Amino acid sequence: MARNVTVYDLINYPDNGKTVTTDQQTVVPVGAEGDEKWVITFSTTAYSDNTANTSIQDIYVQDIKAGWFKSSGLVNLGGYTTSSTSKTLGIKIDGSSQYYYIELAEGISGGDNIADALEEAIRAIPSISGTWNSSDDALAYKNTVVSYLNNKFYIVSGNLGSKFSGSGKSSVKVTASGSDTLYYDLGFDLGVDSESLDSQGITESLLAQSYTVGSQYIYTTVLAGINALDCCMITDGTNTDYFQVLAVSGTRLTVPVSGTNGFNAITHSYTASRAKIQVLREQDPDGEPNSYYSTVDQVTRWGIMSIANQIDFSS
Repeated sequence: MARNVTVYDLINYPDNGKTVTTDQQTVVPVGAEGDEKWVITFSTTAYSDNTANTSIQDIYVQDIKAGWFKSSGLVNLGGYTTSSTSKTLGIKIDGSSQYYYIELAEGISGGDNIADALEEAIRAIPSISGTWNSSDDALAYKNTVVSYLNNKFYIVSGNLGSKFSGSGKSSVKVTASGSDTLYYDLGFDLGVDSESLDSQGITESLLAQSYTVGSQYIYTTVLAGINALDCCMITDGTNTDYFQVLAVSGTRLTVPVSGTNGFNAITHSYTASRAKIQVLREQDPDGEPNSYYSTVDQVTRWGIMSIANQIDFSS
């Protein structure tokens, strides 16, 4: 059942409410081979420009992946204040052609206030004359959400999509601006983002030849993605060892042993084809980044916000 929600611009036009409609429908999208899909829709009869009567495009939500960038949370922001040397960041959202640089006012203190200032500055990027590339997606910036939770800043793309990486991705990248230190002062230098996690492939292989404790070499069935100095794990489901690869030659890995290195990195023997070697990374082979939005309530609030941010409330 369709639900109508009245939205307001309480600061500039507090008495001029507009209606946003949300509903659940079935559609047959292109590429679905004629199969119906359930989607959440958001629409409005209001205009984005009341003079030109410019309509606002309906939103059909099939997927809820929203790309994000998260700061490390390792810096102490309790007494931090923006300054003349710490106020500028570069932002790149989704498939944008370039980084766009925002500048915060000096003297902003505290994580919540800085998050609010970041959100306002990012949402204004498409309206900055002379720098905006019209081929980039303005809504990805206009609907950006910035939050401050557990000492970490989250910058979330204004678009939902089906992928965190590749063509049509929903993603956020943050970079420093010259000698300005805001990127480091807010902890973005050691942060993590959804695209990097999603693009991080995990290599694993079967043990090709049985391994005996004290052997210098371990053999895999495939080697793509394993390099010298990588950290790896070997397990047969009962025993598990962690070790660093000293050298790679073909499908042969050189591992530390007591006679050469003073210790055996692998302390159990393993049987060929009954054990696997896995390169250690930030996630397992079947994992993917968590979406910032994870409930129907959150997606519905996002859709209403996305439409409301485009409405001209002036009349």
